[in-house]
Amino acid sequence: MNLHLNFRAPHPEGTAPQSPPPNPAPSRPKSKHLRVLLLVAVVVVLALFLLGNSVYSIREQENAVVTTFGVPHTVSTSGLHFKVPFVQRVQKVDMTIKGLPIGYDAQTNESTVSESLMITSDLNFVNVDFFLEYRVVDPVAYLYASQDPTLILRTLAQSYIRDTIGLYPVDDVITTGKNQIQSEIKDKLAARIEAEGIGLQVVNVSIQDAEPPTAEVLAAFKEVENAKQGADTAVNNANKYRSEQLPAAEAQADQVRQNAEAAKESRINEANGQVARFNEMYAEYVKYPAITKQRMYYEAMEDVLPGLRVIITDGAGTRLDMFDLNDTSGAAAPAATPAPETDTQ
Repeated sequence: MNLHLNFRAPHPEGTAPQSPPPNPAPSRPKSKHLRVLLLVAVVVVLALFLLGNSVYSIREQENAVVTTFGVPHTVSTSGLHFKVPFVQRVQKVDMTIKGLPIGYDAQTNESTVSESLMITSDLNFVNVDFFLEYRVVDPVAYLYASQDPTLILRTLAQSYIRDTIGLYPVDDVITTGKNQIQSEIKDKLAARIEAEGIGLQVVNVSIQDAEPPTAEVLAAFKEVENAKQGADTAVNNANKYRSEQLPAAEAQADQVRQNAEAAKESRINEANGQVARFNEMYAEYVKYPAITKQRMYYEAMEDVLPGLRVIITDGAGTRLDMFDLNDTSGAAAPAATPAPETDTQ
């Protein structure tokens, strides 16, 4: 049996006993509701943060390098992709072709003497500006194989440019040898960059400008270049004239040859026909010599007499005109007429 005893201290005299304070209004449901709202907000923010760090996008001209616990791999498909937040790290790499000026400033277009001034094989100085085009072909090597791959490319390009320019005389560098120099530098630089394995590829190397360091020498070289261009123009015009005239001459020669061949065939055929006719006549002559001679005589007269007019005169001056041998109508010969006094037998 439990007994609960409640002892109160006696009140001092002259004071009224104090009543117990009223109980405060219950506030536990409101604080619980606030905590729930706060928890929901934190969850939503955390979810949005995780979702934002779980999705990344790749543009058409980009690749992404996704690193998972230090192991990188390349993602090249454009669009939206997912990754594990705080575990995978994404680095985007531009895969388009980029330009690298060497020897001048691309923004101000002013020459950089320390890069452009070079010496040629004939110990002449020349200012040469280059423009190098390159692109990324291996994003992983581009990001992790070296600290600054663009700087490596620029340094190697300057080295091969100076080395190649030093192999050519100044005339070739300024005028006719530019294409060969560009091609040689590109081949050397591309092979070296591929061997270095820094993820870059050389697309093109072109000479932007090449000129002597002084105005007097520049003017002389311009005159030489203009003369060479004039010579090239004259050669091109001559080749053009030859290409226009040669087909006509060849066609005319072909026509002459065809005509000669046709005349040759005609003469041969005619000769063969005459030989065959002679052989036939000879065969008939062997059989009947007298008749063949007479027939040949008549045939000869048929060829000769149609163009002649036969006139017979006697000693007394009387003339008799014979009838036309080509006339087959059977008309009588004209009557005899006295011959003019000037006629002679």
